[in-house]
Amino acid sequence: MTTVPAGEATHPLTGSELSAMTGSHVTLHGMVMRIRRLSWGGFVILRRHDGLVQCIVSGENAQGTLRNLEEEQSVSVTGLVKEASIKDPAINPGNVEVHVERIEVISSPGGKSPVDLSKKVLELHIDNNLDLRPLSLRHPVERARLKVAEGLCRGFREYLQQKGFTEIHTPKICLAGAEGGADIFPVTYFDRTAFLAQSPQFYKQIGVGIYERVFETGPVFRAEPHQTSRHVNEYTSLDLEMGFITDHTDVMKLEVELLGHCMDLLRREYRPVLELLGAELPGIPAEVPSVTLEEAHRIAGAMDGRDYSSEPDLDPEEERLLCRHSSREWGSEFVFVTHFPTKKRPFYTMDDPEAPGTTRSFDLLFRGLEITTGGQRIHDYAMQVEKMRAFGLNPDDFAGYLQAHLYGLPPHGGLAIGLERFTARLLGVENIRYTTMFPRDVKRLTP
Repeated sequence: MTTVPAGEATHPLTGSELSAMTGSHVTLHGMVMRIRRLSWGGFVILRRHDGLVQCIVSGENAQGTLRNLEEEQSVSVTGLVKEASIKDPAINPGNVEVHVERIEVISSPGGKSPVDLSKKVLELHIDNNLDLRPLSLRHPVERARLKVAEGLCRGFREYLQQKGFTEIHTPKICLAGAEGGADIFPVTYFDRTAFLAQSPQFYKQIGVGIYERVFETGPVFRAEPHQTSRHVNEYTSLDLEMGFITDHTDVMKLEVELLGHCMDLLRREYRPVLELLGAELPGIPAEVPSVTLEEAHRIAGAMDGRDYSSEPDLDPEEERLLCRHSSREWGSEFVFVTHFPTKKRPFYTMDDPEAPGTTRSFDLLFRGLEITTGGQRIHDYAMQVEKMRAFGLNPDDFAGYLQAHLYGLPPHGGLAIGLERFTARLLGVENIRYTTMFPRDVKRLTP
């Protein structure tokens, strides 16, 4: 038997730590991403856990050192930290570089990379990019996109924990879909059929009766046969649910604060990746404009001359038009749309008694795309059973879910943010597959 002694765990030096170590000798490990050989020596760009660092190889042994190096080797580099001669955030975000004294090769690749990771922009067709995802994701731009997604998840979690929310983890194999319909994936579950979760909705509502305020970040699955730039069949949903609300506007107000926290975090701690991507973060107004669906149809129709008034939802062109109007007229890149028809929203959505036929629900649009769906939920047991029946559902099939209502729930509501969509809009990326680590769509199950 062996034992591991207690003690302080080691960690690699971060880029910010390196930036404060000018004049110090350090040892770093990383992967060789790029080699530039010159007559006097050369440059080696290391890809590390938190970014890139430029290493300068010079002196009488420089050519021999460089001769033994190849891209995608893992190496250990010892050298002197100096102020960077070229201020380039793409290769030395800490404005320092390492002047090499020794390089030790730890491991070498078994084959030559089919992707040139040294280019500033990865010149691959999207299908090739996704086929080679284990390799293409090593490119700084591809990595940076996922780091921004990480920052959004982190901001989401931080803000909600500060506001008294409890993080939960809900089942992804369920007896029925939370939103009904045919867009759910059946799976064989021993001797019966189960389904992959469309949403953690039922469990979030149950969680309100336990903790009052809950949230989750996790995968959801939609069996929609779409092949568009805005859809994938497995995506990450940022979900929250909160009790003791007055109506859906309480949830909307919380989301505005939440978005402000996320943007502040990105500006403060993700500056190098934002600069690399040329991303422009939006300002968050104290009050995000809000219009009803009826008003949204009217605004869009006035802009392009079409009649949207009979539509039960917003189509993609309306989303783009409404965001353009909001930016120009109200100075906000975000705009809420509320009061979707009862028939268009799930059975758990609260109807608005002051606007019959509509619900206390909302979407949040950002830069031409819906990124959030939310609203007030039904908390009364009799009301929920009645609405289930009105939707053609058998309440007996939802007995576990209805226990929460039967034994008491406060007025509550919540929302779900699509992480990939939000990240794509922040970065100006047209296809959300670029903000997904390993996309799953109609045709893609690998890698």
